[in-house]
Amino acid sequence: MVIQYQCPDCGADLEFHAETGMMKCGSCGYEVKAEELVAASGEDPDAYLHDYEHFQEETRYHTFGEENAEQYVCKNCGAVIIAGEDTSATHCEFCGSPVVLGDRLSGELAPTNVIPFKISKQQAEEAFRKWKKNGFLLKKDFKNADRVKSLTGIYVPFWLFDVKAQGEVNAHCTSKHTYERGDYIITETSHFDVFRRVDIDYLKIPADASEKMEDSMMDKLEPFSYGEMKKFQTPYLSGYLAEKYNYTDQDLFPRVEQRVRGYARSYIRSTIHGYSTVNITREHLKARQKKAEYTLLPVWMFCYDYKQCDHNFYMNGQTGKIVGKPPLSKGKVALLFFSLAAVSELLLSLLIFLLS
Repeated sequence: MVIQYQCPDCGADLEFHAETGMMKCGSCGYEVKAEELVAASGEDPDAYLHDYEHFQEETRYHTFGEENAEQYVCKNCGAVIIAGEDTSATHCEFCGSPVVLGDRLSGELAPTNVIPFKISKQQAEEAFRKWKKNGFLLKKDFKNADRVKSLTGIYVPFWLFDVKAQGEVNAHCTSKHTYERGDYIITETSHFDVFRRVDIDYLKIPADASEKMEDSMMDKLEPFSYGEMKKFQTPYLSGYLAEKYNYTDQDLFPRVEQRVRGYARSYIRSTIHGYSTVNITREHLKARQKKAEYTLLPVWMFCYDYKQCDHNFYMNGQTGKIVGKPPLSKGKVALLFFSLAAVSELLLSLLIFLLS
């Protein structure tokens, strides 16, 4: 099913406007809230929780079966839209109209939540230029060039996990006390057996469910502000790309479990303090999934051309945080290393002088 939103005043396309959080007409400037648009259209906001079969319409027909592609018909110009198997929102290549593919958002593919874009395309471009300019360790020609080949706003599929962590930890700790008695320096060491039992709930731990996105890059985009998370409605996707998940919550939970165990381990370690040494002797930690919600999170994806190679960078479409692997200047890295070494040596010499 092809879903497109038209301006009630002039009939042009409505797109979600990140700066205002409204659906906006690029032709006449008409604005409306996504919720009001859904209510006015008579669209059931919970419709995408229904079965997949309920969304089969004449605006969609299957082609290219071996390549897992689908053909859709643009309601605006009648052109055929070819969408890859993971695409759930795109643009018509002929008229540029934003298109939401409803059948990719139904049944078990229905998102529960969405965090709408808060940073516009223009703001993203300006922030990226500033980020490059301020990168001290970046190569000079990379910083000064303006070679952004493409900038794409995409809703990346994530699972948000609620997880309960439980476990027990035993540790052998020591406390040392040194004092002088006559001509002797005496060190007394006390030994302690420390026990900790934990029962912790972790909420909304994100894990990206797209096979196209690099997990480490998506992890570095955190945190997202869940206070701005909305119940999913299709208008939020209008004007952006969106993809459905490739991995289920069951597929991703082992990675989340490992992460939660690390959180719990760090928390336990933070509660054992006041000792000279801490040695964990026994650890039994387990994590249990309580809930997982399919959520779409906003990401700006930059493709930057540098020395005939594409470099991908990603921006959190809500907070503006940028991550990627830019080319570093070996000379600047070496300069920084020797500068830090020189400062460390100077501080050490000063400390020795003060103690002498």
